[in-house]
Amino acid sequence: MSEKIAVYPGSFDPVTYGHLDIIRRGLSVFDHIIVAVLNNSRKDPLFTVNERVSLLKTATEGLGSVSVDSFDGLLMDYVHKKNVKIVLRGLRAISDFEYELQIASINKSLNPEIETCFMMTSNRFSFLSSSMVKEVAKYGGSVHDLVPEAVEQAIKQKYSAGGHGL
Repeated sequence: MSEKIAVYPGSFDPVTYGHLDIIRRGLSVFDHIIVAVLNNSRKDPLFTVNERVSLLKTATEGLGSVSVDSFDGLLMDYVHKKNVKIVLRGLRAISDFEYELQIASINKSLNPEIETCFMMTSNRFSFLSSSMVKEVAKYGGSVHDLVPEAVEQAIKQKYSAGGHGL
């Protein structure tokens, strides 16, 4: 029997407890999850791709069969290169579903062999987004309950350095 591998793509800028919730729960369905950090040239990220990969590796230590990677370009090209047939996506609300359904439909037209698996985020994380974390941190609020400690420290360093706010 072949191993069930899923790619969990995203910008993860920064990784939150909501992302980790999807990864943990995804591991109950899949044998291995590749967390793939998208280098999105349209966004002005707080963290570089290498920093996001590093933070994700730290945050997923001890979770089991998880690897962290990064990619540029189309997700369908990346999953083809990795020889993976399943994309894992987390959903928080109906608005997420509409957006994700559009992406899944385009991806299906690009590669009909790829399936997208949607997983609802646990209720306690349904409000949580990387954008919200950055907004709270930018104005000096605590993100302690929203992100792992290493991520919290990295965010504090970014904002205290004056590069992104305050």
